[in-house]
Amino acid sequence: MCHGGRHRARRGFSRRLGARFYDSENVLERLDEYQRDLEQELADVSELIRRLREGEPEQQPETVQL
Repeated sequence: MCHGGRHRARRGFSRRLGARFYDSENVLERLDEYQRDLEQELADVSELIRRLREGEPEQQPETVQL
């Protein structure tokens, strides 16, 4: 509850709590990884389209059992 319109500052919290998340080096690294993931996904989709057009049977993705 607020008394008299004053707010207490939270101690132990920095104003830039998420600053590391937005650091340009971290953003660039995450975007590079995301781009590689998208390129791999595109290659997988392109391969599936090629196989379907050629009438090859669809292969089920490999599953890893633990």
